[in-house]
Amino acid sequence: MRTPFGTPRELLTGVRLLAAAGVLAPVRPDRAATFPVAYLRYRFTPATAYAIGARRHPHRLAVVDDRGTLTFAEIHHRTDRLARAFVDRGLRGRGRLGLLCRNHRTPVEVMIAAAKAGVDVVLLNPGLSAEQIAAAVEEQGVTAVVADDDLADRLVHLPDAATRTRGWTGAARSAAGEDTVEQLITAGGQGPLPFRPRVGRTIVLTSGTTGPPKGAERPVPKGLGPVDAILSRIPLRARQPALISAPLFHTWGFGAFQLASLLGTTLVLRRRFDAEDALRQIAVHRCTQMYAVPVMLQRMLELPAEVRERYDTSALRTVVATGSAMPGAKVTAFLGRFGPVLSMLYGSTEVSWASIATPAELRADPGTAGRAPVGTVLRILDDADRAVPPGTTGRIFVGNDMLVAGYTHGRGHLEGVDGLIGTGDLGHLDSDGRLFVTGRADDMIVSGGENVHADQVENLLAGLAGVREVAVVGVEDPDLGQRLAAFVVLDPGAVLDAADVRGYVRDNLARFAVPRDVVFLDELPRTSTGKVLKRTLRSRVPESVSAADDQHRR
Repeated sequence: MRTPFGTPRELLTGVRLLAAAGVLAPVRPDRAATFPVAYLRYRFTPATAYAIGARRHPHRLAVVDDRGTLTFAEIHHRTDRLARAFVDRGLRGRGRLGLLCRNHRTPVEVMIAAAKAGVDVVLLNPGLSAEQIAAAVEEQGVTAVVADDDLADRLVHLPDAATRTRGWTGAARSAAGEDTVEQLITAGGQGPLPFRPRVGRTIVLTSGTTGPPKGAERPVPKGLGPVDAILSRIPLRARQPALISAPLFHTWGFGAFQLASLLGTTLVLRRRFDAEDALRQIAVHRCTQMYAVPVMLQRMLELPAEVRERYDTSALRTVVATGSAMPGAKVTAFLGRFGPVLSMLYGSTEVSWASIATPAELRADPGTAGRAPVGTVLRILDDADRAVPPGTTGRIFVGNDMLVAGYTHGRGHLEGVDGLIGTGDLGHLDSDGRLFVTGRADDMIVSGGENVHADQVENLLAGLAGVREVAVVGVEDPDLGQRLAAFVVLDPGAVLDAADVRGYVRDNLARFAVPRDVVFLDELPRTSTGKVLKRTLRSRVPESVSAADDQHRR
């Protein structure tokens, strides 16, 4: 039997975990009576959370951003008006709205209003080119786009039929003459909102580097299973301020927003990430939680000690990061600086989460991706789709309540086995059930007949004194098939050359893992979520090994 909140087991587990998180705290009966109505109306969408929040704690801050603050009651009232404006402009059930914004109040209000109008939202990535965004808008059937003023150059190729509304703008009306979101909220709409709108879908675009990105439709939660999974491994608390630095247009930032909404969290949002500003926000707002991608945490660590010590971060209890790998040395350094607060979530757009590493697990072994949370199946399979024993490397497959059904319009292929989806990564489980990710299956470098995992070399070099960050790729080689190329960014003032890098690898790994090319860069090219663009790096390998040898930085 399945209840509206999932199976009986999910319900019981969810009640226990939500009570531990403080979500199920006592509330006045007159306010509690409206909660079932909000759920009946909006189901498991952010609109439900803010409708309940407006009744339960109307004057509590819901959003703090570069522009100011908004309470839960204000968000609920404003998004009602915005939803009516959308409906009046023809955007209603089965309509599709593109959202091209950084982290601030507008994407939050647009997503809530879209849920109230029953409209799909396509999260557009500011890192995409104008051509890629135009292709995504056309393929996804987007008829209206909300975009920040400073991202207007990404809209130059939009189809004429797509209307435009400005999100973040410094003027009452944008220079181009389009409406602003603030104008729509002020004007509102004439007609009533549907009492029970269709449950709109959210489409996240995969981070392709060339060609139109694929769209992945985020599943709508069918119960408390997703909440059970996260809270079973991460001790989040309700109604406490959280700094969400992960981009809201990415799976992790969007997921953090959903989770924080359920917890009645005050969202602290900044349009652009700055390491010192992140510490400032944590100190000023006494944030107990932070949602980030690993490179952001690395940038916080790289601040001079005297800068870090200016800010009181003692309120911080939980930092959750995902989106890319974080070198073990950096994990250990973060735990040493900020205490046992860091949890690392391993997952993808397609599987949401696979495993979560707790602070204790990371302290014991900073290279682990942790264990599968409640309700999650994690298996390591060989090339014949058979489960392998602990300690054996194979392909990682995951099952949970939030797997995507596929890519929109049938573009791309998901590797599935017995209801599980492959992450595209290789890894192994140890005898205690902890996952260790070796690297991407397509990042295996076969050099002279020997298999080399790029991550293994990267993790080693990340621990070399003077190295700020590093990426290793395989490039074509007429003699070896492939050879290794290492791209190294040094700490300010550090002195290393190619011989130092090669010698360190030679002393610690096998001979065939030594990079033939060593290129020093000022920074690694990354996506907005911190993933290194290895395809871009391959195009920057010098034509000869000797040319790379000549490069060093002081």
